[in-house]
Amino acid sequence: MTNWLTKNKLSLIGILFGAIAGFLYWNYIGCASGTCMITSKPINSTLYGSLMGYLLFNIFKKEE
Repeated sequence: MTNWLTKNKLSLIGILFGAIAGFLYWNYIGCASGTCMITSKPINSTLYGSLMGYLLFNIFKKEE
């Protein structure tokens, strides 16, 4: 288990960072009308943020 965590540490940090950023985006900016697909609900914004964080941080992962 610890071997898997050390291999995927950067991806997990990206997911956590993205989830926090997505939630903060919903909280402070959000969507006033409620018609925005991503930012109308906190779960959508958090999941989208975690996906974007994973993809962004995974760019910097070194291949073996």
